[in-house]
Amino acid sequence: MKLDPPVETRQIYRGKILNLRVSHYRRPDGLVVEREVFDHPGAVVMVPVEDDHVLLVRQPRDAVERTTLELPAGKLDVVGEDPLEAAQRELAEEVGRRAATWQNLGGFYTAPAVITEYMHCFLATDLSEVSSMHSAEESIEVERRPLADLPRLLDGEVQDAKSLIGLLRLARMRGL
Repeated sequence: MKLDPPVETRQIYRGKILNLRVSHYRRPDGLVVEREVFDHPGAVVMVPVEDDHVLLVRQPRDAVERTTLELPAGKLDVVGEDPLEAAQRELAEEVGRRAATWQNLGGFYTAPAVITEYMHCFLATDLSEVSSMHSAEESIEVERRPLADLPRLLDGEVQDAKSLIGLLRLARMRGL
């Protein structure tokens, strides 16, 4: 069910990726609530499968002060950008692959209590190599993991929500 738009909004911060606002919403009973909301342009996450292996990326995540193992992903760089086109671009940038076959695995909100980010999830198969184009700021290592490792990956080795969702959808599709 769609809620009414805010009755009042104040911009707190405008950044390169996120904008923070404080908005007031009127509930059906008349109560007005205040919420801090991060606006995000949306993102894509890809589940690249190659020769009974899933391709993951290991990269530093400064916010949690850890190096994490994740599915490749990226934000929609332009308002209104087609999610499939963004997924194709990000797959080439992060893992140096192009996919001949794409399947939409649905989407999800990452944390709807505080952020507007909606992620589009795609299965990418029939892969071929292309030149990886990730920026010098990104320190990405690609890891090929056998699909037989999915239970171990899901049992704690992978810890970010987008990757868990993508891998769970892959496991369900493969009957694992």
